[in-house]
Amino acid sequence: MDAVQDIVIVGAGLAGLATALGLHRKGVKSLVLESSSTMRTSGFAFTTWSNAWRALDALGVGDKVRDHHVLLESFSVMSATSGDISAKMGLAGVQGKMGMHEVRCVRRDFLLETLATELPKDTIKYSSKIVSIEEDGNLTLLHLANGSIIRAKVLIGSDGINSVVAKYLSLKKPSSSGRWATRGFAEYPNGHGFKHEFFQINGRGFRCGFIPCSAKNMYWFFTWMPSQHGEEKVDESINMMREFVIKNLTTSKVPQEMIEVIKRSEMSEVVSSPLNYRFPMSVLFGNITERNICVIGDALHPMTPDLGQGACIALEDSIILSRYLSDAVHQGKIEVGLEKFAKSRRWRCASVVATGYIVGSLLESSNLFVSFLRDKVLAGTMARALLKVSDYDCGKI
Repeated sequence: MDAVQDIVIVGAGLAGLATALGLHRKGVKSLVLESSSTMRTSGFAFTTWSNAWRALDALGVGDKVRDHHVLLESFSVMSATSGDISAKMGLAGVQGKMGMHEVRCVRRDFLLETLATELPKDTIKYSSKIVSIEEDGNLTLLHLANGSIIRAKVLIGSDGINSVVAKYLSLKKPSSSGRWATRGFAEYPNGHGFKHEFFQINGRGFRCGFIPCSAKNMYWFFTWMPSQHGEEKVDESINMMREFVIKNLTTSKVPQEMIEVIKRSEMSEVVSSPLNYRFPMSVLFGNITERNICVIGDALHPMTPDLGQGACIALEDSIILSRYLSDAVHQGKIEVGLEKFAKSRRWRCASVVATGYIVGSLLESSNLFVSFLRDKVLAGTMARALLKVSDYDCGKI
C-alpha cells in the first residue's frame, strides 16, 4: 500500500495539470494519476477565449503559449443554406467588462506540455488507472488496475466525461445531444496564407469551423446531426469521414480553399465522437463535492462545443479550486474549501452548458423557419454570445 498522499488529482488533462500547477504555485504538493502510458493529446486544438487567457496568466504560462499562436482578429459566419455571410465581428481590440478580449486557437499538445514542464518531475504518475474508490475513515482509497492502492486526504476528479470519480459521487451520466463531431489539423510548412480569422459555417444539420493556430497550421471541426443526414457508418474510416465532411461542405458553397484544408489534414484514429453534456440541473444540485472529494473540468460539466468553452471553463475551475483548496489546506478545513469551490461554480457552469446546448441546436438546424431566424435575425446575437460568455475573470490563485 502506497503512502498517504495529501492531494490526488485523477486525470492529466488540461484541468488536472492546471490544478496541479495552481497548487504548486501556492506551495501545495499534489499527485496526478493518468490512466494512459503517456500524455493525452487528442483533440488537436481548441479555441482559447479571454477567460482562459486570464486563467493561464494566473498560472504564469500565458505568454509562453501566446508566443506560439496567432491572435485572431475577426469571426465570420456563413450560412450553409444561402452561402451568404450572416454575421461578422471583430475579436482583437474589443473591450469587454473584464478587459480586452483575446482569442487564439491553441494546440492542445503544446499547452499540456507547457503545463507539465512547470510541475515538479514526480507530479505525474502514468499507467495509473483507477478501478474502484472507497472510504477509509477520513481518507479515500484508490484501487488501481495494477493492484496497488493509494490513500488520499483529498481527491480531485479531472478524469473526463466518463469520470470514475463523478460516478462515485453519484452524478448522473452525461446525456446525448443527438450530435457528433470530428476534427482535423492541417500543416503548411511554407505557410497557409489564411487570414487570422475564425470562419464558421452553420445550418443544414451541421456546423463547421476553420481556425488558424499559427502561420503554418490550421485546425478545423465539423459537428452534425445524424438524424438530419441519414448517414451511417461514416466513422468507420478516416477516408469515409473525410469524404462525408467534404460532401456536405461542397454542396453548401464553402470556399474551395477550405475544402483543401480538409483534404490535406491529419485526422484522429477515433474519427468521430458523440457530443454529450451534463444536464444543467445536475450541475446545480448534484454532488459535485462530498467530504474530501470533488470533480472539475469535463468530469463536472461536459458540454457541447458550440460556445468554444469546454476547455476554457475547465481552466477557470483550476484557478478557483487551487485558490480555495490551498487556503483550506493551510487552515485544515478541506471540506469548507471544496464547498466554497462548488458554490462558486454551480451557476456559472450550468448556465454555460445550457446556453451552449441551445445555441448548438439553433446553429445546426435545417428547419426553414429556424434557418431564417438564425441567418436573418439571430446571427449577430449568437456571435456576440461567444464574447459575452468569455467576459469572465476567475481571479488570481
